[in-house]
Amino acid sequence: MRFQDAAPDARHAVYAAIQADPLVARVAGLLAAATYPQRLLARAVMNGESTDAATWRTMFPTVLGPGSPDRDRAEAVLAGALEVAARGEEVRSQLRGAIVESLAEILVARRSGTAAVRRERRILFDGVRTEIHPYDLTVESPGREEAWDCKWGARGINDDVLNQLDDARRHAAAEERGLRAGLVVFDLRASCAVRLAERTGPKAGLLLVTLESLDVLAGMKVVAG
Repeated sequence: MRFQDAAPDARHAVYAAIQADPLVARVAGLLAAATYPQRLLARAVMNGESTDAATWRTMFPTVLGPGSPDRDRAEAVLAGALEVAARGEEVRSQLRGAIVESLAEILVARRSGTAAVRRERRILFDGVRTEIHPYDLTVESPGREEAWDCKWGARGINDDVLNQLDDARRHAAAEERGLRAGLVVFDLRASCAVRLAERTGPKAGLLLVTLESLDVLAGMKVVAG
């Protein structure tokens, strides 16, 4: 089992430009330090239904109201999320995906170290055809390898990604190597469970990290669901 950079192509160029947007790093950094209620607020706002800050303060009084704990951070999360929401639909969608990937990278790096965490990498196995699409995030510490795909919402979970993650686990096992592979989804676990129930792709051994459990990436045990 070995890792390889994804071949540069048009998709890679677009992806790099999105990731380079300062808003991505800023919002990901805020979310990495945020509480669960603050992350829930950010998801609601970044869906783009309203860009009126007063509306969100009314809808999330325990997060943004007077006397709320960490109110300054909550206001910063709201401001960043509103900037994302204000972008056009296509750009907003791209930014949200990039933010989730950057957030996952920050959290995983707290556990594995920055040098071990890589983006957009393929995993190669002897005698096995290389997957066309790279993994969003990999951990490349010997004996502690991981592969993660990151999604903004449960709708992003499809059979292709389930098969890709399962193939990687099976091929690693065939080489007597361990590989933790799973999904990071910035959505509620219940929504992900419904989506997974509708998919026919393999789910055994799948690691699933959702909006409620993001901090497990930073060090707590991730359990296969």
